[in-house]
Amino acid sequence: MNPSPSPGTSETARTTIAPTVLLTITRLTVLGVPGVARLAPVPGGFNRLFRRGINEGIRVEVSDSAVELELHLILARESNALDVAHRVQAEVSRAVEETVGMPVSRMDVHIEDVDFGAPAG
Repeated sequence: MNPSPSPGTSETARTTIAPTVLLTITRLTVLGVPGVARLAPVPGGFNRLFRRGINEGIRVEVSDSAVELELHLILARESNALDVAHRVQAEVSRAVEETVGMPVSRMDVHIEDVDFGAPAG
């Protein structure tokens, strides 16, 4: 247990957020948006080996205390891709900012496929 700093001393406190926390918040929020059937694996490439969350359809990077996201989605049939993508961006931005207090500086949504077996939400 660390004692409280005495008045007049300047200590700064830091909070560290694990990347898996950002992945979990993003994954749960995306899957809760009507029209999203599931996440798609991120397409291959050399850089794929070194990025976090790559197999989950989500890539997360944190730079300058802001979150950058890349999402790969499979939509349910009869979903409007543009509407679903905009709703995903709005919902994920809100969830990340409210939960961890970090702004989302960039979010790219890639529609990879449509699942004609999945009902539109």
